[in-house]
Amino acid sequence: MQKSRRDFIKHFSSAATLVTLGGFQSVHAADLLGMEKDVRFRFIVASDAHFGQPKTPFEEMTDTFVQKANVFHGAAKCDFCVLNGDIIHDDSKFMPMAKRHFDKLKMPIHVTQGNHDHLTAENWQLIWGSPVNYSFDIKGFKVILATTSDETGTYLSPDIAWLSAELAKTKGKPTLLFIHIPQTKWTANAIETPAFFELLNKHKNVKAVFHGHEHDQDGIFKKDETPFIFDSHIGGSWGTDYKGFRVVEVLKNNSLVTYMMNPDVAQERVEL
Repeated sequence: MQKSRRDFIKHFSSAATLVTLGGFQSVHAADLLGMEKDVRFRFIVASDAHFGQPKTPFEEMTDTFVQKANVFHGAAKCDFCVLNGDIIHDDSKFMPMAKRHFDKLKMPIHVTQGNHDHLTAENWQLIWGSPVNYSFDIKGFKVILATTSDETGTYLSPDIAWLSAELAKTKGKPTLLFIHIPQTKWTANAIETPAFFELLNKHKNVKAVFHGHEHDQDGIFKKDETPFIFDSHIGGSWGTDYKGFRVVEVLKNNSLVTYMMNPDVAQERVEL
C-alpha cells in the first residue's frame, strides 16, 4: 500500500519547525497535518553523499537515500531535490557514476558544489548541465544555488559580486539560498565571511539559507533574523548517528515548514 504524507507525519516523535518572518517555532504533528492544504510547493534537501569515499558503502547509502526519497515523493509530491554539496569524495571520476545513481530520483535535481567535489566549473557543467552558480524561479520564489569551493577543494566564500547581482534581480521576491559551507564559525569546519552577511542584511527577502558540510548538524541557526538550516548527511563516515534528509514545505503565506526524515529506519525523526 502506498504511503501518504499523513502516514509519515503521524509517526513523528517530536516537532517540525515553522519558519516565519519573525523567527521560527515548533509545530507538532497534529498541526502539521492541518497545513497540507496550505502547501504551495515542497522540496527535499540532502547533503554529503561522499560517493566514492574509501571504506564506506557509498553506493548502498546513496541508493538508500534515493529509494526513501522516492517513497516520500510518492506520498507527498516534491517539486525538486537539492543535493547541497559533497556529492562525491574528492576523486572526480566518481561524479558521472554518482549522477547515474541520483538520476533515479523521481523529481528534478539541483546541485551545489562542495569542498569534496573536485571538478572544474567546466566539467561540473558538462556532467550536471548547470553552472556552479545559477538560479531558477518556482511558484513565486527565487532559488539561488552557489558554489563554495573549486577543483582543489578550497573552502571559499560564494562569489559575492555574482550573488549580489542575483539578489538584486529578485526585486523583493521571496528567495531561498543554497550553499555548502557555512560562512561563519558556528561550527569547527566553517569559514568567516562578513561580506556575505552584510549582503544578506540588504536583502531581507531571503527566507532561509541551507547548508551542508557539517555532518553532525541537523538543526537551525539564526543570524540577523535569517535562519540557516542544516540537514545531517546521507553518506560519509562521520556525523549524526543517523543518515537523513530534510523536507521543506513552502506555504501559501511564504512561511516554511521543515522537518528531518531518517531513511534508515521506519520511525521518522524530526529535528528543530
